[in-house]
Amino acid sequence: MSSAPALELRDIHAAYGRIEVLRGVNLVVPAGTVFALLGPNGAGKTTTLKVIDGRVAATGGCVHVAGTHVNGASTDDLTRAGVCAIPEGRGIFPNLTVIENLRMMTYASNGLSQSDVEAKAFARFPILKERRKQLVGTMSGGQQQMVAITRAIVSDPSLLLVDELSMGLAPMIVDELYDVLGQLAADGMSVLLVEQFARTALRIADYAAILSQGRILHVGEPADLEAALSSSYLGASA
Repeated sequence: MSSAPALELRDIHAAYGRIEVLRGVNLVVPAGTVFALLGPNGAGKTTTLKVIDGRVAATGGCVHVAGTHVNGASTDDLTRAGVCAIPEGRGIFPNLTVIENLRMMTYASNGLSQSDVEAKAFARFPILKERRKQLVGTMSGGQQQMVAITRAIVSDPSLLLVDELSMGLAPMIVDELYDVLGQLAADGMSVLLVEQFARTALRIADYAAILSQGRILHVGEPADLEAALSSSYLGASA
């Protein structure tokens, strides 16, 4: 495993027009860990992910993935560098079946066959095999998120970006999905997880940071952040 961090943000600034959203974000995600980026609505969490995966251009600072400077890299280049994202809203195709959604991954992956993709998907989430011919838009929110996670991980990315995994889901389903993220990290994948609600994310996180008004306020292991998490703007449950 490389000694370089999976991800390093150095003095990242970003803006929408004249409105500055990120004001000097510094963050290091060690390889093979789950890192939770927490904070209230409007803190800049999703913008941080968008800067990392190239959807928003940083107005200042540097993004490094496994030691490589990637500012301005194309989506294809970032994918080849091992970066994959599960955006808020899941980024799936609701009018396609489970199988058809998985088939889309074969077009974006290097040499993965449909059978390879299905084997990985169904081993991780057996329920998807039972629902393989169902339109994804008619499935429960939790099952849709399973499809989104599967589509992201079948190509074995080294860095997985996850935005608001718990959005609209029952706590039991959220726990199951977070367990999967923990397993992926145990297998060597690095995960940067954005969450508004803290407690479930911290259950699997190795490290966490609290972002507010575009600045990192606290960084540490989950136990180190207990005092900061008592602030009223952070949710106490997932």
